[in-house]
Order: sequence, then structure tokens, then C-alpha cells
Amino acid sequence: MNDVSKRSKIDTDLERLLEELMKINFFKENELCVIGCSTSEVIGERIGTMGSMDVAELIYTKLDEIQSKTGVHFVFQGCEHINRALTMESAMLEPHHTVVDVLPVKSAGGSMSQYAYQHIQQPVVIEHVTAQCGIDIGQTMIGMHIQHVAVPVRTNQKVVGNAIVTICTSRPKKIGGNRAQYHS
Repeated sequence: MNDVSKRSKIDTDLERLLEELMKINFFKENELCVIGCSTSEVIGERIGTMGSMDVAELIYTKLDEIQSKTGVHFVFQGCEHINRALTMESAMLEPHHTVVDVLPVKSAGGSMSQYAYQHIQQPVVIEHVTAQCGIDIGQTMIGMHIQHVAVPVRTNQKVVGNAIVTICTSRPKKIGGNRAQYHS
């Protein structure tokens, strides 16, 4: 497969995935959505070995369109070399967020995190977030940043390029016992 057909497949896969998520109202205004992405996995290589700024640009551009349409706020998880710290818009900072001093780059943070940092208006990197949902492209392990209780979201589109996609949302913890009643 040549580069043009690879890019076309990635674009088509991503478009299908995002359309599917839009149909189920996955993206909510003012909610945080963690994006974990191995661009290496997307192009069929082992995570952390062949990061692609072109793939990062393609994914970021599509997500930026979704953010404009829905009002969801994306935060971009870096790789293990920066302890999975997250890049986000500084306007989204809350008092409990811990800002860290690191500049995400392709070799430590990953291409997606670097691209996001370079294109967010006023970027900041934080240590941890508790997001309501997330999209993990390439098994980057976003779970540590998802609000308890994480709930898997099943989609027909299961890959972007060659990367496995895992999606989750969350729900409040259910407390009580056999006499308790719940909303859902």
C-alpha cells in the first residue's frame, strides 16, 4: 500500500469512527475527552517507533472540527516517557490540575501530543485529569485519566489505519445495597 492509499484509509477509518460517535451523541459540550494516539500503530508499526506528524495532523484536524461542532474539550495524552501527561488548552485548567514542566516532543510524548501542543492556542501540560470519556487509538492506556466508572463504548469501526481503537465513557458510581434504587 502506498502513502496516498495509507492516508486515504486512515482518513476514511477516522471519519467513519467519528461519524459513528456523533450519531450516538458521544461528544458532550464542556466535557473532557482524553485522546490517546500512537501514530506509529496507526501506520502499522510498533508503538513508539515511527511517530508520524502527518498522521497527527490528520487526526488533530478532524478532532478540531468535532470540538467546534460539539463543544467537547479534547486533552491529548502523551506517552509513558512523560508519564502520560496531558496537553490541553490553558483556559480549561481547574484548581486541582497540576501543571508540569515538559515540552511534548515526538521522542518523549509522541507525535500526537507534540502536534496538539504546537496547535492549541495556549497549551499547558498537566499531570492528570479525570475525563468523562476517551478515545484510545493504538492501545496507549488512557484508563488512568477516565472518571470512575469507565464504561466501554462499542463501535463498528474498530481500527484507525492499523491501530486498534478502544472507546469509553463513564458513569457515576452506584452506591448502596439491595434496597438502593438507581437512575439507570
